[in-house]
Amino acid sequence: MLASLAGQGWLRASAYRPTSGSQPWEPVVAADTVCTMANALNRLDGTAHLDAPEVFADGADLPTLIQLAGEPRVSGFTTNPTLLRKAGVTDYESFARSALEVVGGRPISFEVLADDLDEIGRQARLLAGWGDSVFVKIPVMTTDGTSTHQVVADLAADGVQLNVTALMTVRQVAVVSAALAGGPPSYISVFAGRVADAGRDPMPIMSAAVAMLDPEPSQRLIWASPREVFNYVQAAQVGCHVITMTSDLIEKLATIGKDLDQFSLDTVTMFRNDAVASGFIL
Repeated sequence: MLASLAGQGWLRASAYRPTSGSQPWEPVVAADTVCTMANALNRLDGTAHLDAPEVFADGADLPTLIQLAGEPRVSGFTTNPTLLRKAGVTDYESFARSALEVVGGRPISFEVLADDLDEIGRQARLLAGWGDSVFVKIPVMTTDGTSTHQVVADLAADGVQLNVTALMTVRQVAVVSAALAGGPPSYISVFAGRVADAGRDPMPIMSAAVAMLDPEPSQRLIWASPREVFNYVQAAQVGCHVITMTSDLIEKLATIGKDLDQFSLDTVTMFRNDAVASGFIL
């Protein structure tokens, strides 16, 4: 479906239809809901008038988390097992409880470790019990490709706040949104950066996902795995609710809107200062 729409611009799915198999819902795209690329380009000059997405700090280094907790632009936090491992965390629960003391009631996501549907459900309920601001991260599928939509639906029905993660397609968003329907506040994390790593433009996917979640006020879309500050601008352009950012990207948010001539001068000055400091001789 996405391949056939790639040349048409930014698709916006307005409804779903049931299908067979493990993917029970498929987006239906109405002709009058397609935003053309020309309109998209026109919006590039109107960024200042767009609603800025919330910023969730992405990381598992506790000192950095403490620092970012004082950053007014940060309204939430996300972690995952890979980040925990890179940060050298050895006690998951101890880290999580320390993090919860730091974040001051702002949403924070902790991911299940299991790869079995029943165990995912058990771990999700355990993690949820660690605090009212906890959102439990559930991968969109297990490592054998089995959809987790049923356990997501069961957990949502039981009132567990979820962040369903590692989505990369419009179909996945439709399935997860249907599973979360009627549940408590939740997040859907689409890894737009990884979509781009695959040589695909994430904008049509993210735009369609925003439109899909519009009738579901309790569901919020996260632009996950950003690669550069411009992804923040892109998230604003499509109306994405949240973007996750590492500490270095959050720091670079201050450069948005910077005069490019001044930026050029600053860059040349940096090169010159480093050349002098190096002591190189030609």
